[in-house]
Order: sequence, then C-alpha cells, then structure tokens
Amino acid sequence: MSKRQSAKYKIDRRMGENIWGRPKSPANRREYGPGQHGQRRKGKLSDFGVQLRAKQKLKGYYGNISEKQFLKVYKEASRMRGDTSENLIGLLECRLDAIVYRAKFVPTVFAARQFINHGHVNVNGRRVNVGSYMVKPGDVIEVREKSKQLAIVLEAVQSAERDVPDYIDVDSNKLTATYNRVPSFADVPYPVQMEPNLVIEFYSR
Repeated sequence: MSKRQSAKYKIDRRMGENIWGRPKSPANRREYGPGQHGQRRKGKLSDFGVQLRAKQKLKGYYGNISEKQFLKVYKEASRMRGDTSENLIGLLECRLDAIVYRAKFVPTVFAARQFINHGHVNVNGRRVNVGSYMVKPGDVIEVREKSKQLAIVLEAVQSAERDVPDYIDVDSNKLTATYNRVPSFADVPYPVQMEPNLVIEFYSR
C-alpha cells in the first residue's frame, strides 16, 4: 500500500468516521481508532479537543493539507468580509485539487493533487500543476487531451459513488468543468458533518 493510500485510511480510522463516504473505508468495519490502544474507552473530549478534532477532520478531508497551508487559508478567510466559517469553506472549495475531485475526474482528493502535479490539468487553456491554485468563478478546468484516456479518469467519470455539486458544470464527454460560483457551506456535499465554526474557534483562541 502506498504512503498516500495509507495516510488516507489512517485519517478515517483516527477520526472514527468515513469522511469521504467511500465504501472501502476501514471506518465502515472498525469504528475505533488505529493502533494497539485504539479500542480503549474514550473519555469525553474537552472544548479544545472538540475544536482540534473538527480542524483535523476538515483539514484531512481536503487531502490532509499541511498545517501551514491550512492556517494560511484561515487567515485569508478571517480577513474577508462576512462569516469567517463560510469564507473558510469557500476558499477550500476554490482549490484546484478540490474542484478536480468534485468534477469526478479522479476518485479521491489525494489522486487529484497527484494528477495536477503530474501536469494533466489545464485552467483556461494553460497547464497548472499546483493543487492549491485558487480557481475563480468562470474559470474552465479541463483534463489535457493526452490524459483523457487514462484508466483513473475513465473509472472516476463512470463511478456512481458521488454526484457533482451544482456550483460546477461538468461535460463528462469533453472532460471539462466550469466553476460557476463560490459555494456556501450548505452547498458542499460532505458525507459527514463538518463544523467549520469550531475550526474558527480553535484558531481564535
């Protein structure tokens, strides 16, 4: 098992939830955490523990991005007008790797980052190989012509595991996606409950 695949399953096990809603998640079979002490009875979490867990779950969902990157997104969200938790979700959903995953060009957000890094994606006709690239409403994301017959793409597009949200228009034949608008928290199809308000509390301490 690759390090990337292993990390994905560890996040599910550590959270005790199937945070991507995938049928192969080990959380479907074992709700307790990994390691020899994973089955011990868990005490009630403190307020800090609840906030930390909410932050780890949201950060893990977007491909377990680094703490430095996640903190940067939070700071940007806090500088914007409006509700900081809504801004945080909006910024995370503007990431190119999140949009490639939402458009079902690849099966996982981890695969999306690798797919982008390997140069398989164009934004407005220009190749972009940085997963954290911030996409703007109206931008067109497409799989490069040479990459459209890759098995990982063909399998993901045909998968019935999840639906494309309405803030992205996808042409599955041409493998293009148009990012229509920045979504609100209620628009984002998380398989489990996310609590961005607790993430804001964690960083606001």
